[in-house]
Amino acid sequence: MKITYYGHSAFMVELGGKKLLFDPFITPNPLAQEASISADDLNPDYILLSHGHADHVSDAVSIAQRSGAKVVAIYEVAEWLQKQGIENTHPMNIGGKWNFGEFTVHCTTAVHSSALPDGSYAGNPMGFVISSNDGTFYFAGDTALTMDMKLIPMLYPKLDFALLPIGDNFTMSYEHAIIASDFIECNTIVGIHFDTFGFITIDHKEAKAAFEAKGKNLFIPKAGMSFSIQKG
Repeated sequence: MKITYYGHSAFMVELGGKKLLFDPFITPNPLAQEASISADDLNPDYILLSHGHADHVSDAVSIAQRSGAKVVAIYEVAEWLQKQGIENTHPMNIGGKWNFGEFTVHCTTAVHSSALPDGSYAGNPMGFVISSNDGTFYFAGDTALTMDMKLIPMLYPKLDFALLPIGDNFTMSYEHAIIASDFIECNTIVGIHFDTFGFITIDHKEAKAAFEAKGKNLFIPKAGMSFSIQKG
């Protein structure tokens, strides 16, 4: 699986010949701007939204309109997108799954808040487990550490990696992400939701050392970076 990181919680995963874009916060994203990343250059087949906050959906409408990508989101966000003229949506909700052919989306609990940029109700936030022949990964979305994470290894295929927020303040910290990695039984972690704003700036060396002390691997990507993680 090839992963390209755009800063904050925005990234693209290529699997099964499809491109899955998560939480596209590009144009107002200072990390993406520093890396000269343009939303106009992104051509996903699918867009997956964890919740409605502006720092996760700011470019969703424009990218969906231009690319024709199918947008997967919780019911209320999908309804809001329909009102913005995005017809190619797939509404889901926590606990549900759907097989899109090349991959299956499983919607998981996230403990956070959610509202759309115009103040509209956005339902509950959620995360995703994506399973495919190329591998399986967990995108936690914006969330606190939660006991529901213990359900993930019980319900879904073994994870090859997980994307967990590590910036603290608005989400769990990297210390809590270590516990989360125990809960989900995955030691290969990609950090997200950090360094974008002053409130979520972290010490990279301290975070990596804390994971290493527990026998785990924390990868802290830079915006614009692409890397691959193999199944198994």
